[in-house]
Amino acid sequence: MRAMKRAWIVAIVSAMAFAVPAEATDYQLDEVVDGLDTPWSLAFLPNGDMLVTELPGRLRVIRNGKLVATPVGGVPESLYGGQGGLMDVVLHPDFKTNQIVYLSLSVGTSEASALRVVRGRFTGTALEDVSTVFEAAPKKNGLVHYGARMAFLPDTSLLITVGDGFDLREQAQNPGNHFGSIVRVSDSGKVPADNPFATDEQAQPEIYSYGHRNPQSIAYDPVSQNIYATEHGPRGGDELNLIEPGKNYGWPVASYGIDYSGARITPYTEYEGTTQPLKYWTPSIAASGMTIYRGSQFGEWQGDIFVTSLVFNNAVRVDMNGARPQGSEGMFSEIKARLRDIRTGPDGALYILSEGENGKVWRVSKP
Repeated sequence: MRAMKRAWIVAIVSAMAFAVPAEATDYQLDEVVDGLDTPWSLAFLPNGDMLVTELPGRLRVIRNGKLVATPVGGVPESLYGGQGGLMDVVLHPDFKTNQIVYLSLSVGTSEASALRVVRGRFTGTALEDVSTVFEAAPKKNGLVHYGARMAFLPDTSLLITVGDGFDLREQAQNPGNHFGSIVRVSDSGKVPADNPFATDEQAQPEIYSYGHRNPQSIAYDPVSQNIYATEHGPRGGDELNLIEPGKNYGWPVASYGIDYSGARITPYTEYEGTTQPLKYWTPSIAASGMTIYRGSQFGEWQGDIFVTSLVFNNAVRVDMNGARPQGSEGMFSEIKARLRDIRTGPDGALYILSEGENGKVWRVSKP
């Protein structure tokens, strides 16, 4: 395997590489590290390190291309089980000066659990001064459908996805709770005055959009200034949505999917007052992580959206023309594992998390 050199990272473990014949775009796929336990999300630090969350509750550091043996200290305990645990990790936009890291996690008990977002100052080995930024209300019974993805907007407000709680799907149409919504708070957790429901006494003031099922990715594109999110449908009906403030995205009144039992959830794929997805997938791909490619290595992918699939063990590239999908293709199936997250690195490469007790980080670069 050829050596890979980047100014922002000293070395990358090169345990495995694949020569990939691609019809339109040639790429090289390399394993960065292995030995992760159910990795869920990753973030890139300015010094070239990476932070990776493990669902059982650990925050790990990849430094100089190697997994640091000791997990980060000071991480709050999460409720691990089902789909819950330690989930997303993002950096404050001013991380270089304040060293603040945000984590999403499930808390409580299996009978009364909730999504919580915390932030803390990262010292290089531990989190300090940890405080709660947001907690979804009310609590729910069960350990599924947390959402739990985060993305910052240019004004440093934070978007957080919240799942519908599965058995509480009808509540996704009720902005009086957080179920099935995307919320927006300030970087310290306050309600922005321009939130669409900030002055509505019948709604939760943090809500930015609602009518979602289990949105497990969200991203802001600084070029188009658009917000995109994906969400899991039931059997069919996974969605890619263009997120706009105050809009209702339909679940469960309108859906392109059916129940797991085969029963019909709704007769409507469209309904007055709800917003249609940009794209939907039937059968479901189990859309997990997402990135909008704005890197330096693949000019032909500029502005395209990559979504990892837990069902088909690949990533789907959605060819975007502005805010309109033109087509899609499955990629990176040679990893042969469930793919949980995908991110664009500072070097212009794509980085992918594969799941499992021996979870891995992969790097997609130009040959």
